[in-house]
Amino acid sequence: MPRLSVWYIRAALVYLLLGFTFGGLLLFHKGVPLHPTLWRLLPAHIEFVFFGWTVQLILGMAFWILPRFAKPPVRGNEPLAWAAFIAINAGILLLAAASFLPGSGWLILAGRAAETMGVIAFALHAWPRVRAS
Repeated sequence: MPRLSVWYIRAALVYLLLGFTFGGLLLFHKGVPLHPTLWRLLPAHIEFVFFGWTVQLILGMAFWILPRFAKPPVRGNEPLAWAAFIAINAGILLLAAASFLPGSGWLILAGRAAETMGVIAFALHAWPRVRAS
């Protein structure tokens, strides 16, 4: 398995653990109220489980499994795929931090922009591997 796929999948598993932990705390809080500010974990929980776990697992597997048509077989533009990994994780962390900071609309915008740039970078990396020459 390529090193980048390993990093994507490891990061996805970390986000799964964090997302399930936050979700478990929120679920426990519904039955036994702990503190009212605990609900600030909800946006981070959603972000960790959706973008952190699901999207990164998909991208890590796609980097590994997508066909390689070139001779010799190459995985495409790897620096672009690494940039996608960094941008997506930066976006996830910015959005998680935004849920704890009041008046952080700019942080939400920056996080979504980073995630969007990461997805576009990965699509640019993967497109030559999907399209038959």
